[in-house]
Amino acid sequence: MRAGMHVALAALILSTGAANPPDMAARFGAREGLTDVSLSPDGTKIAFVSPTVGQGAALYTLGLEDGAKAVRALLSSGKPDRMGRCRWVSSDRLACSIYGQVMADGEILPFTREVAVDAGGQGNMKVLSTRDSLYSRGMQLYGGSIVDWLPDENGAVLMSRVYLPTDRTGTHMGSLQEGLAVDRLNTRTLAVSRVEPPERGAIEYISDGRGTVRIKARRAWTGASEMDNGIINYAYRLPGSREWKKLADYNYVTNAGFNPQAVDHDRNVAYGFKNKDGRQALYSIALDGSLKEELIFARPDVDVDELIQIGRRNRVVGASYVTDVRQSVYFDPDLKALSASLGKALPNQPLVRVVDSSVDESKLLLVASSDVDPGTYYILDRKTKQMRPLMDVREEMENLTLGKVRPISYPAADGTMVPGYLTLPPGRENAKGLPAIVLPHGGPGARDEWGFDWLSQYYAVRGFAVLQPNFRGSTGYGDAWFQQNGFRSWQIAVGDVMDAGRWLVKQGIADPAKLGIVGWSYGGYAALQSAVTDPGLFKAVVAIAPVTDLFLLKEQSRNWSNFGIVRDFIGTGPHIQSGSPAQNAGKIKAPVLLFHGTLDRTVALRQSQIMASRLKDAGGQVDLVTWDGLDHYLDDSAARTELLRRSDGFLRTAMGVKP
Repeated sequence: MRAGMHVALAALILSTGAANPPDMAARFGAREGLTDVSLSPDGTKIAFVSPTVGQGAALYTLGLEDGAKAVRALLSSGKPDRMGRCRWVSSDRLACSIYGQVMADGEILPFTREVAVDAGGQGNMKVLSTRDSLYSRGMQLYGGSIVDWLPDENGAVLMSRVYLPTDRTGTHMGSLQEGLAVDRLNTRTLAVSRVEPPERGAIEYISDGRGTVRIKARRAWTGASEMDNGIINYAYRLPGSREWKKLADYNYVTNAGFNPQAVDHDRNVAYGFKNKDGRQALYSIALDGSLKEELIFARPDVDVDELIQIGRRNRVVGASYVTDVRQSVYFDPDLKALSASLGKALPNQPLVRVVDSSVDESKLLLVASSDVDPGTYYILDRKTKQMRPLMDVREEMENLTLGKVRPISYPAADGTMVPGYLTLPPGRENAKGLPAIVLPHGGPGARDEWGFDWLSQYYAVRGFAVLQPNFRGSTGYGDAWFQQNGFRSWQIAVGDVMDAGRWLVKQGIADPAKLGIVGWSYGGYAALQSAVTDPGLFKAVVAIAPVTDLFLLKEQSRNWSNFGIVRDFIGTGPHIQSGSPAQNAGKIKAPVLLFHGTLDRTVALRQSQIMASRLKDAGGQVDLVTWDGLDHYLDDSAARTELLRRSDGFLRTAMGVKP
């Protein structure tokens, strides 16, 4: 346990069963002991979410003085309500996002709600979403979101909320309109004043951090059917004006146009991302009527993909990007100097991020981590220049020696150098002929980064070499690297994945008879499709919540407004058949182990069921493990522990590796 960690908090974590689990599978499969850690506006307390049983979670608050005891403020069961982000709205009250999924008429439906509670555990819980419930006059799935935390007002927020058409039983703030509105909401009493009227088609509002809405986003619907075409129209207001003016259009499918993220009140500009020379860059646009555009930061090799904001007003202070390791660039001179100092103070935890701050930014909540360290939270007093550790992200990782993660690149069949990350078993960094795993990431619109990863580290600790390829089709490297995406360009993406395995063998790292592949979501698709394309390469396949049939993946969105986008993303043509593992199951020779949750809306359970059925019909060796009530992410410690234990045993049996 880190020095300075509160005894009361240590006892709390131990009581959840997260510490001292019986085996490695339980240690690595345990959910993070702490998430959504935040600092109160006055800088005297923190709040954090800790897992309970299943998908349940509890919100706790803890004073920073010595001897303080953690107090539970909110509990969610995970059946189906699950706790998401929690943040302080005043120094004695918090607002939390509640989300989940329910089954209705054979369809898995997601929902969100916002609630507020007292920090001291006295109750006074208020539902901040509108009174239109999940089944009130249609399916009201979206519960709204907080637009501005209003740090100068004691417990009030600006919140976007959906209003359905009025009926004879109520007037809904006196409006006959329907759509997304913005209300100033007292989280203690639910007293409301209207800031923006309900508007059909509106999907987002952005404030200036001082209580004024400056940007509005609307979907550019296609035709009377109101089908999503991927285009968002942004409008803005001049200071002191109520008139909306055109700001920009953004296509989130092609990433064409300006995508605003935040408003700087003092500079009177909007910060956002835009394509530059085939890669994403950070720009600002003046909100004074001139729409003057300025390039803030760009990289010639990778996308700039993250805006760094700090404080209760979400002040923009920098941006970050990933080459081999994520890098942060601070525009604020003081924070730039502080970042350099923290790099020297925490040499073994180079990934340092500002999580939260007090209102005056004199106290900062930081988290620092590395490839072999899941992370530690620190509190920094900028006035006294004192920093002390608070708690570890994963208590169960203490005293474990993990495998160093090394950025590498390897040649694809066409000579293209593909970046990736290699993790070797601790203490066996120079060993040859190891059992090895290729671990392609999900997405396909995603990428792996250098840092702690519970899945790859588990396999490394169990003696496997693990290679995580950022194959073509990954994001972060620009348009040319993304290709047509990992489905329409599956031959290139999956080819890069297979070449990762061949490189492991050629380098002598992997024993060719002990080479396996493990993937989650798109990674599971890539694992199965690799076994279709080159049946002799991988000796065992583990696919978690995998896509197996591209036609079925399109049909899963049939009754939703984004069907056209999904259809076009996956595409049409011969690749629908050739690129679907379930339609080519007879070509797979390696044994296959499938995992899936029954409430998976991202990739339907039917995908694994069909794969298992087709493999059995073809005489293949396959096993399907399912969990009732779990979604795509299997956010349950018991399920993840079972996944690790069973996949480890399966891989060892298939490869002939001793336990």
